[in-house]
Amino acid sequence: MKAIVYTRYGPPDVLQCKEVATPTPADDQVLIKVCAASVNPLDWHFMRGEPLFIRLMTGLRTPKHTVLGSDIAGRIEAVGANVKLLQPGDEVFGGLGVGGFAEYACATENQLSLKPANLSFEEAAAVPIAAVTALQGLRDKGQIKPGSKVLVYGASGGVGTFAIQIAKSFGAEVTAVSSAGKLETARSLGADYVIDYAQKDFTRSGLHYDLILGANAYHSIFDYRRALSPGGICVIVGGNASFLGMLEGMLLGPLLSLIGHKKSSSFMANMNSKDLDFLKHLLEAGKVVPVLDRRYPFSELAEAIRYLEEGHARGKVVIAFEHSTSA
Repeated sequence: MKAIVYTRYGPPDVLQCKEVATPTPADDQVLIKVCAASVNPLDWHFMRGEPLFIRLMTGLRTPKHTVLGSDIAGRIEAVGANVKLLQPGDEVFGGLGVGGFAEYACATENQLSLKPANLSFEEAAAVPIAAVTALQGLRDKGQIKPGSKVLVYGASGGVGTFAIQIAKSFGAEVTAVSSAGKLETARSLGADYVIDYAQKDFTRSGLHYDLILGANAYHSIFDYRRALSPGGICVIVGGNASFLGMLEGMLLGPLLSLIGHKKSSSFMANMNSKDLDFLKHLLEAGKVVPVLDRRYPFSELAEAIRYLEEGHARGKVVIAFEHSTSA
């Protein structure tokens, strides 16, 4: 099979299309013919091995896993002996961890859900990491409730576009912070209020929020806390500039949460079929719609990652395989 591989850290030029062995699913796995994938900030951080502490996970000198790619959508080709819920021919979507930028990939049942019937493979591939991150940040870490005043910082990116819609599905009032050219996207997704970050610093506006989801950690945890209501929660999640911000949140968040009545935290999403099923229902009901910025063919994956690194994507960047078809 064809796969995009990298054997050393560096810019997108280190990525190469090669013929590699098709993986064999373990007893608890399925083999998926990948029809579409999407690119995440995690991919280019892994590709570059930056920040350096990330190499504790990926390999100190060279990558441990040579095929990147987490978000995929495709058809099941074969199942392991212990797989109970899925069968060959099922159309699925999910998050693998690594290995998605290839014609075939393996995953466990708990990393997958049946593809929403109303979505194309490309649309479904845009969902897993970004939408699960937004859902868990709002619901699990942020304790969102009907009527909550929620601010989404980085509202035009992958996590942010899902966060606006998921927050509205919970009955929240949503303020979206983004660049001027992307405010209309936020409005179209249901944001009640929009803020151009170049014109107004929401952390010094005097307004306060029950929940702030920092989808790009360009502000310090102290800035975010300034804009919280008493009892409010700040959650720092994934994004282009978030690793240091997430590290700050992980180290300082628990300590600051002990002081006063404001809480702070950061986390990495936990991919699981239960949350994918929850999102599937929202997607099929039309309450959440993936926002696709650009589509690239599999052969131009390096260009897709290069574009995402620039930080200007509006929603998700997806990769289409030659054998992909729409729903």
